[in-house]
Amino acid sequence: MNRVLWVCNIMLPAVGQALHLPCSNREGWLSGIFERVQSAKAPFALGICFPMDQGTLERADGKRIGERVKEFSVGGTLCYAFAENLGAPEVYDSGMEEAFREILTGFEPDMIHVFGTEFPHTLAAVRAFGRPERTLIGIQGLCGEIARVYMADLPRKVQRAATFRDLVRRDSIRRQQEKFVLRGKYEAEAIRGCVNITGRTRFDREGTERINPRARYFAMNETMRPAFYEGAWSLESCEEHSIFLGQGDYPLKGMHFVLQAMGLLLPDYPDLKLYVAGNSVIAHGTARERLKLPAYGKYLLSLIRENGLTERVVMTGKLDEGQMKERFLKSSVFVCASVLENSPNTVGEAQLLGVPVAASRAGGIPDLITDGEDGLLFPAGDAEALAGALRSLWDRTGDGEGLCLSRRLSRKARERARRTYDGEENYRRLLEIYGEIVK
Repeated sequence: MNRVLWVCNIMLPAVGQALHLPCSNREGWLSGIFERVQSAKAPFALGICFPMDQGTLERADGKRIGERVKEFSVGGTLCYAFAENLGAPEVYDSGMEEAFREILTGFEPDMIHVFGTEFPHTLAAVRAFGRPERTLIGIQGLCGEIARVYMADLPRKVQRAATFRDLVRRDSIRRQQEKFVLRGKYEAEAIRGCVNITGRTRFDREGTERINPRARYFAMNETMRPAFYEGAWSLESCEEHSIFLGQGDYPLKGMHFVLQAMGLLLPDYPDLKLYVAGNSVIAHGTARERLKLPAYGKYLLSLIRENGLTERVVMTGKLDEGQMKERFLKSSVFVCASVLENSPNTVGEAQLLGVPVAASRAGGIPDLITDGEDGLLFPAGDAEALAGALRSLWDRTGDGEGLCLSRRLSRKARERARRTYDGEENYRRLLEIYGEIVK
């Protein structure tokens, strides 16, 4: 039986729960694959490794197999935590290569599957394994491409601005862009160091081909978190004229465009409301919060005031799977305003539930949505076009079947998403790819 080692960006929730450690649901789609591997008696032995900060690693109750690695067994699956400073993904630590050599010696994989290129441990794993023909990298986004558009059409004075928080943390908007440039260099070397790539869109295929023309590209869709395969959005149950944005804590996500669009819409929709999940960069109620404001957060606050939206923006904080689903179902539209995305899982989750989607025509998003059929696309960074898309989605005029645009798009989106995110089909494809690599 072949042995496959997964190199993940996070500790999977199932692993965290078993080890009684805090974990992230940021990439919940990984859990969908993991559950199938465990329940389907996969024709390969699976090992999983993931990063952990040094302090948590020291406290974790596991078998130490190196200075920076601990081993655990979760439901019969061998898991390895390795120390990495996730707060500085622009810094390459060559010590991780030794950590991976210890993991590889312990598990002895026939191939490794690295999920994502966002962190330097991807390059460390590729270097330590040293077998390009047995290395598979799954593309989530491309840091090098993100670096190019990171400023997202912000005014020049905002791009140059730096608050007290930015200066102390050395984390201004310009510095954030520079960090992505560095991450893109590690990413490119990792992609050049492997022979096998998985992706889902024309954007990631063309992007990786430019970096490594000799790599084999395998198309494979993702499987979403289980909760999103049940339940359906309905016009009657949602909060009319409410917008849901999955993230808004840095320029790439385009929250500033949403606020500008809301300013155009407010005269006609006085009950307009925006809900934003994830980290808040606009909290300013206390002196401490004001000291922690980044320049981008200050810019967002200025747009909120200028457009009369002070009572119209709700920051929900981080949401777990159930809370995220609830927020989707309560919203009248989901907006993805990013200036660049590959295949955002929030779009897939919205489509599975049938939430009407308005998304920017950027990166791989056009491969997920057919404009006017199962969602609406607008030019990235165009607030007026976004406002127009929202007006269309809030128009309740019926068609020949008596369906308004939102209802029609909702029905088609669910049909498409059921095919795209079919867990069984995606698992079958995963096994097929593994078979091609190790044969």
